[in-house]
Amino acid sequence: MMFALRYYFFYCCLLRHDSFLTFNVRSALPKNSWNLLLLQESEIKWASRWDTYLLMSDDQIHWFSIVNSLMIVLFLSGMVAMIMMRTLYRDISRYNQLETQEEAQEETGWKLVHGDVFRPPVNSDLLCVFVGTGVQFFGMLLVTMIFAVLGFLSPSNRGGLMTAMLLVWVLMGLIAGYSSSRLYKMFKGAEWKQITLRTAFLFPGIAFVIFFILNALIWGEKSSGAVPFTTMFALVLLWFGISVPLVFVGSYLGFKKPAMEPPVKTNKIPRQIPEQAWYMNPLFTILIGGILPFGAVFIELFFILTSIWLHQFYYIFGFLFLVFVILIITCAEITIVLCYFQLCSEDYNWWWRSYLTSGSSALYLFLYAGFYFWTKLQISKLVSGILYFGYMLLASFSFFVLTGTIGFCACFWFTRMIYSSVKID
Repeated sequence: MMFALRYYFFYCCLLRHDSFLTFNVRSALPKNSWNLLLLQESEIKWASRWDTYLLMSDDQIHWFSIVNSLMIVLFLSGMVAMIMMRTLYRDISRYNQLETQEEAQEETGWKLVHGDVFRPPVNSDLLCVFVGTGVQFFGMLLVTMIFAVLGFLSPSNRGGLMTAMLLVWVLMGLIAGYSSSRLYKMFKGAEWKQITLRTAFLFPGIAFVIFFILNALIWGEKSSGAVPFTTMFALVLLWFGISVPLVFVGSYLGFKKPAMEPPVKTNKIPRQIPEQAWYMNPLFTILIGGILPFGAVFIELFFILTSIWLHQFYYIFGFLFLVFVILIITCAEITIVLCYFQLCSEDYNWWWRSYLTSGSSALYLFLYAGFYFWTKLQISKLVSGILYFGYMLLASFSFFVLTGTIGFCACFWFTRMIYSSVKID
């Protein structure tokens, strides 16, 4: 009886906006139980009344994550500033001075490969598809996060958040087709329908196949968490009925635009790349380049994984947006730094390496997901383990496309900027 009365008065307190309530219940309760129901004014704000139960009151850890990421950004920004303000400025001044004095000296450094730096890479079609898909991902996350920060998406309604992400992803097919076609046309490509089909079907097809297999496993276990057939049909309808046409519209608009012209001409015969030092090995630089972007987000990643797999609420989207901005800056800066060192060593194959440098952070994300599985989760069934690693593989692949595109776009802007600043005959 006493427990029921306590619960009733606690519920009444939550329904009212007053921080101090007075109830005239002395006549309705026994005399010896009145002292148990004394109400005191609380210092907890009304908006934060559920923080204790939702386990999201650890703001200090989130601030530590932000400070940790900011330190990484400041370190990289200092390196980029040193390259831009001192080294590059000195190189450009020296190169232009040599041109004005018409000195017959042999060119050195990154200017030496000006005739090959904008040569189309191997598998340029696939690179265009990945870049277009990455731009689509970037637009989806940016729009969804802005709506979440403004409070339009409730974190308690996880289905609503996922629905909003899918709808924004479908609508962003327009910029996916536009981005891939613009890059493809710069590579002198002519089969715009082929590149459009690959942009519209490559990543969504891989994601749908993985999702269908995992959902079939849930069906086999006769679980209520399986996605029904009608929802699967609705996803396919959104894909073929809205996303694919928008990708075609974006590709058409992109191909109508004039092709982006590189700032320097490309030689007909490719230049031989000299032997590189061990620390400029492509595999080494790619693996090193992914550490810092992952280090900028791994603390917040713990809370995201806890929200997904341990059924806790995540509603601190302001912190998440700050981490997202820091991730963008980190991916861009680490790719620019390593791209500059690569060009200085007279290696002009920067297209795919710039994409893989920041995109390799997805490898560390998947490894961290395995660490989280063995240390935090108590999953013993084989099907549950397959579901976990299947979904985390899909999430890591999406993270690879996103971070790789950010690094590529930053490196593309950087190379165009430095080679348009020097006088080349």
